[in-house]
Amino acid sequence: MSLSGDFKGPASATDNQKSATLTLDGKTYEFPVYQGSVGPDVIDISSLYKDTGCFTFDPGFTSTASCESKITFIDGEKGILLYRGYPIDQLAENGHFLETCYLLLYGELPSKAEMEDFEQRVTRHTMVHEQMNRFFTGFRRDAHPMAIMVGVVGALSAFYHDSTDISDPKQREIAAIRMIAKMPTIAAMAYKYSIGQPFVYPRNDLDYAANFLHMCFAVPCEDYEPDPVLAAAMDNIFILHADHEQNASTSTVRLAGSSAANPFACISAGIASLWGPAHGGANEAALKMLEEIGSVDNIPAYVKRAKDKDDPFRLMGFGHRVYKNYDPRAKIMQQNCHEVLEAVGVDKDPTLQIARKLEKIALEDDYFVERKLYPNIDFYSGITLRALGFPTSMFTVLFAVARTVGWIAQWREMIEDPEQRIGRPRQLYTGSAERPYVPVEKRG
Repeated sequence: MSLSGDFKGPASATDNQKSATLTLDGKTYEFPVYQGSVGPDVIDISSLYKDTGCFTFDPGFTSTASCESKITFIDGEKGILLYRGYPIDQLAENGHFLETCYLLLYGELPSKAEMEDFEQRVTRHTMVHEQMNRFFTGFRRDAHPMAIMVGVVGALSAFYHDSTDISDPKQREIAAIRMIAKMPTIAAMAYKYSIGQPFVYPRNDLDYAANFLHMCFAVPCEDYEPDPVLAAAMDNIFILHADHEQNASTSTVRLAGSSAANPFACISAGIASLWGPAHGGANEAALKMLEEIGSVDNIPAYVKRAKDKDDPFRLMGFGHRVYKNYDPRAKIMQQNCHEVLEAVGVDKDPTLQIARKLEKIALEDDYFVERKLYPNIDFYSGITLRALGFPTSMFTVLFAVARTVGWIAQWREMIEDPEQRIGRPRQLYTGSAERPYVPVEKRG
């Protein structure tokens, strides 16, 4: 078997001027090659099974383009992340989260009038149905906030029947706005429930991030005004986590949506996928590592262990599966992290002192620099969220709040794609071949 490329000039998804040739058992097959606006070319093997009777084998789909998308682009080798073509650092430094939401949903940055209209629509949807307050009491008080999120977000379809018809563009629009608006409220309610405090209603006079902090940390018996530095950091965290191409949770949302499930069910499925420690729990793992180190004095010993290939210990929050260069989000998160630590006082928390020392070593030590094991966004976000006052059980919940707009944008793109059909991955079957049933009395 061999595969060769026959490149005949520029190509696009509508103008197939490239092709790849597959030779199998002496027969030759030709498949079109498509070229995106940026990034690797893709070989269209959608007719492979029909033509050859074979499937491809790609565990984890790491070499498979599962869809065509115009939303987010990542170049891991160069350390590039683009939302609709805009570099993530420019959006984080110059814009705000709801502007990024508009961009991801509609494809362009909004005009002033469009931004005001969008902000008003989101703000007017931040409250949840009052009956949902009682829904929370069905969970044990010590339930993990992510378990509550999966249940409550899935239950939204039982409360908002006027936005579950995915064939209606207006209902899809309402569902998108509702999800972006209500997710912070639901997340804050999950947090309040877990610590035994009363729910705090949203305030329409606050911006998105400040309102979220208010709902999490305000109490009815006294006034609370979010610190502008902390609110700005929270807003940046939301921007940096808003979308990240076809990751596990986004692919889960698309796969669930391909069956024509309602949008609330699809987002709930995405939250469940995000809950996994290999995906959304990385910042929590990084913070647990810092707690394990325990003291600044112990750092050299742990760094030595990290360099020992025979030692199972690994530095969490360093390096990235996709980014082989410095994670572009980490640069912004690093600045936010230092600003927050200064605002709250790093000396108050020994864990944060360890983080600062470990960061300095990793950025200067040849071992880490040569292997491009730079601190990633999970390292800085975990420290920042800890400094903001959130327990580790809430870290992935905050990730879900930020990623909701990416999930919704990807879901809408999939629904509106004329080539979309229900997802159905294949398999390499290695079980028993067909065999006859043997009655129990004749089995050895």
